[in-house]
Amino acid sequence: MESATFLTVNNQEIALAEVVKYLQISGRLGNFINDVLRQHIIEQEINTRTDIEISSALIEQTIIDFRLKNQLTDPQKFQEWLINNGTDYTTFHTSITFSFQLEKLKALVTESKLPEYFIERKIYLDRVVLSRILVDSRELAEELQTQIEEGASFEQLAKEYSLADEKVFNGMMGPISRGTIPDILRGAVDATVPGKLINPIEIEGRFALFRLEQILPASLEDPQLKQSLQNELFEKWLGEKIQNLTVKIQVN
Repeated sequence: MESATFLTVNNQEIALAEVVKYLQISGRLGNFINDVLRQHIIEQEINTRTDIEISSALIEQTIIDFRLKNQLTDPQKFQEWLINNGTDYTTFHTSITFSFQLEKLKALVTESKLPEYFIERKIYLDRVVLSRILVDSRELAEELQTQIEEGASFEQLAKEYSLADEKVFNGMMGPISRGTIPDILRGAVDATVPGKLINPIEIEGRFALFRLEQILPASLEDPQLKQSLQNELFEKWLGEKIQNLTVKIQVN
């Protein structure tokens, strides 16, 4: 039995078996199969659950909002947009519905695990803003600390003495994940308050004088962070589902 035609390019038919061969040669077959399995699992889950109902009114309003935003209120223009994007209204409507179903599925799958996962990841989600003066010797770091405590400008000394790139920003470093800073520095940060100096710390043969500027604690009340953690958990859930599948490729 010949393999079914998958694509026609310039009137030349490309069989499904040929498509699989192309993907194997290019090294993309694994990703292609993974995408298919991913969608298969999601579709099955949505179709078998009874708690993923999406209001038809919500779908229609979303489509109306999309057309208004993209200046596609004219039926002819909207039809041309659908054609140019390789779709039709039924498929477009289905994709909008699916996007809502997917987000609801993500919320349902991750709901019970999210608080524990947040706590597990919190050390990496919390951020701190630090200023730093990096020098070659402990003696100089301690001398600069004394000068600052006696009223000298941290910012000015950072410009004059620091060996770090952020000297051009008066020593201020961008927000840093609390979980990625060295343990000795993290302990010092946890023991101080914003505005206070941290005693010189040796880092890779040099000595850094830090000032804690701001603490930016993570919170599940942050919609973007919550969405990001939901996505991570959902991908873990999908990965486990995919690992438990028995998959065979059949092209004839």
